[in-house]
Amino acid sequence: MPVCKLYQTINQLSSGQRLLGLDIGKKTIGLAISDPDARVASPLRILWRKKFTPDAHELIAIIAEHNIGGLVLGWPLNMDGSQGPSCDSVRDFAHAFLRLHDIAISFQDERLSTRAVEQEMIAADLTRQKRHLRRDALAATWILQSALDSLDSLDSLKDQPE
Repeated sequence: MPVCKLYQTINQLSSGQRLLGLDIGKKTIGLAISDPDARVASPLRILWRKKFTPDAHELIAIIAEHNIGGLVLGWPLNMDGSQGPSCDSVRDFAHAFLRLHDIAISFQDERLSTRAVEQEMIAADLTRQKRHLRRDALAATWILQSALDSLDSLDSLKDQPE
């Protein structure tokens, strides 16, 4: 499978398959999972990074365990919309992962995801330690949910009369 548009990733899902959202960082990968209807994202867990191959094999096991049919990777654009070294790192991760496992992969703009999640956790009065343990999985949830919401927006545009 190639890296593709989100609607193509959704269209390739078999019945009951889910999407897995990833917030890829240097030390962790936040994971979020969609419901089988690809409408709602929920935090799954944080994968503490080691090296690429063990990380990829752990992701492959998670994909099998949760009936995942596609990945949505956070795309860390700069605030001006340009691509920087972080985008290169995520792109390299995606291409290397595709060499090990055949699955549809899409990218979703993740600008301000961590900040939004952090503000919500502060508002919920979570301690710094609790925020640290939840931040990346919640950021992955924000990324995946924004992707799912963008699909709903596209669907509503299709339903409007011309």
